[in-house]
Amino acid sequence: MKRRKAREFALQLLFQTDFTKNALERKDLEEFWSGKTVTPEVREFTESLVQGTLEKLDDIDMTIEKATKNWLLKRMAAVDRNILRSAAYELLYRQDIPTAVTINEALEIAKKFSSTESASFLNGVLDKLAKEVGKA
Repeated sequence: MKRRKAREFALQLLFQTDFTKNALERKDLEEFWSGKTVTPEVREFTESLVQGTLEKLDDIDMTIEKATKNWLLKRMAAVDRNILRSAAYELLYRQDIPTAVTINEALEIAKKFSSTESASFLNGVLDKLAKEVGKA
């Protein structure tokens, strides 16, 4: 399964939701998937990451803000904020995904969609989160 692609799709959906401030509905998902050729596994993993992240968003945001002293989520670049949210969801709630995989995937996605500097920042935050939740 191409989980990196699923994580990239999850980032796009989370970014869209964050940007528009609208709840993500089934019609939004159908519109997002129209014209894309993906396996059912990629779609299922993408949607599980997005739904899980959105369901736990308040807890995730609070946990990230504790780990990023002197950084408010609303002041972070939207791409970085949503990479952090998705990765934090994996670290906090997905016991089936190894910590190293979550962090590495988040950093590779940051390098692709954000910047090398962002990847360094995210690495520090995710490492701290992993230690705080006992997964490092």
